[in-house]
Amino acid sequence: MHNRARYLIFFQYIGTKYCGAVKVPQPGSTGVQEHLEDAIRRLRPLNPVFLSISSRTDSGVHALSNSAHFDLQRKNDKPPFPEDRLVDYLNYHLSEEQIRITHAHRVPDNFHARYCAQSRTYIYRIALGITHSSPLPLTEYGLCWKLSNTELDVGAMQEAIALLVGTQDFSTFRAVNNDMPFVNPVKTLTVASIQPGGSFAQAHYHREIPFWELTFKGRSFLYKQVRRMTGAVVAVGQGKLSVPQLKELLEARDTLAYPKDMAAPAHGLFLTRVEYKETDLQLMKQTSEELSSSSANSED
Repeated sequence: MHNRARYLIFFQYIGTKYCGAVKVPQPGSTGVQEHLEDAIRRLRPLNPVFLSISSRTDSGVHALSNSAHFDLQRKNDKPPFPEDRLVDYLNYHLSEEQIRITHAHRVPDNFHARYCAQSRTYIYRIALGITHSSPLPLTEYGLCWKLSNTELDVGAMQEAIALLVGTQDFSTFRAVNNDMPFVNPVKTLTVASIQPGGSFAQAHYHREIPFWELTFKGRSFLYKQVRRMTGAVVAVGQGKLSVPQLKELLEARDTLAYPKDMAAPAHGLFLTRVEYKETDLQLMKQTSEELSSSSANSED
């Protein structure tokens, strides 16, 4: 149908109250996907609504930029929505949730948000010197890993995290209760680094809080891989694990070799970027211009 369109949307969310990005089978629990699909249904499309999400973030993990695609066919042969209006309409129906669409693109019918993604970037945020008597500012609560350590051995952490760069078998960093055991454990990390982080509240709070950010970039990741890598690197910074021991963990290629309770908690992790090929972006732009031209005088 000429009025059926496929859209790629980019969206962000605070993951605290959601059981991950995708649908959840348990009654009483919802993932981000349910709320997005409900917002799309409120646009009253003719076709059944199904969202294909690029990155399956875990329960409690946040996103500054996740992505997904879906098809939408309007009633009465109305032309597809222009992207900016689609964003506004969806955000209107999401207003009660901590989920927002940032932008949308019209894409070709064979485009797939998950399989066309070229890279994903995650950032893990850590706050130092936080104890029961020294709470975080409200703007950071639930958005970073609170450590009582006032300092970390950052030099050792940089040495440790550098071992994770490249193409290698990350089986040790795959979660034990992994629901996708047949996924290839060989992954490529193009970026694995640690650097000082910032905080909006820093200039307005009564004391200085050191923040650190661990950045990981690759085409795809194993289930809970980033949190387990982060936990191991932080353990090196705390002196609980040596750099050679982390190297041994990596080379063991055994998920059971990973120390119990070392993985970083979900609430410090953010998916910050999903990237696509420039050629796909050009196709999006071309289709977008055609769409704007055809719908300039249409009724919503």
